Amino acid sequence: MLPDPCAEDNDSAASTCSARGAVLLLRSRGLGRIPNRGYNILAFRGSTLLTTKGSFRTTERAVELILKTEKLWKFYRAGKVEVPALRGVDFEMLPGEFVAVMGPSGCGKSTLLYVIGGLARASRGRVLVDGNDLAAMTDAERTKLRRHKVGFVFQRFNLLPTLDAFGNIAIAQHIHGNGFDPHRFEVVTKMLGLSDRLRHRPSELSGGEQQRVAIARAIINEPKIILADEPTGNLDTRNSEIVLEMLRQLNKELGQTIVMITHNPEAAAYAHRVVHMRDGVIVDALPADE
Repeated sequence: MLPDPCAEDNDSAASTCSARGAVLLLRSRGLGRIPNRGYNILAFRGSTLLTTKGSFRTTERAVELILKTEKLWKFYRAGKVEVPALRGVDFEMLPGEFVAVMGPSGCGKSTLLYVIGGLARASRGRVLVDGNDLAAMTDAERTKLRRHKVGFVFQRFNLLPTLDAFGNIAIAQHIHGNGFDPHRFEVVTKMLGLSDRLRHRPSELSGGEQQRVAIARAIINEPKIILADEPTGNLDTRNSEIVLEMLRQLNKELGQTIVMITHNPEAAAYAHRVVHMRDGVIVDALPADE
């Protein structure tokens, strides 16, 4: 991240980043001050995406967001009392971003994930996934959206114990409705290092291998966005590093958009941007290296 996009001593670093295809995250005091030199630029104010410039988008214009929430509220009932889990959350994501959401237990981060994934209904406000307003959809339409546009990875692997790794991944393609795609299957399983483990059942796989199967199942149908809730929560340090590196590789090589819930700062460092939540609100959103 470059703190002042107009400083002359940023030019060398910015040129190097641009040549490598990187995206520069800038906190700008005025968009008119951002130089247009062909860099890949995302400008934020707080947690709100303001604009893009450079080769990431050919001109400065309204950004086509993959995910957007507007004044999002979610209440849970405890007896006769309604307890707010989300309090007017505004959140935006671009296609191809990798965002980590952090915060203490009970801050609302998992609730946010379930609401934007259509697993829970918002009490108030709007959620738009790839331009689709979840509040305006029927249950059947939300189910179809989840099937085609969203992939889920949870702390628990949720694999079918009677199927081998091949079957646990392939079943997602059949449920999707387009049948088995051998090329996509090979690309995904090879990238996740599963080629020689496909005929093993979950009980014969390590925790890290089971989570990689779960990730393969989540991305096999090329969803618009992956929602990962504490994906390393049940893994040791080594397997956590392997899974996180593979998520980063999927984001980098396939352009996969990822939202990852985590309590671990080391895991959050794999993302482009880290959103911090407390008491149901977003308190800040910064590049992962800050």
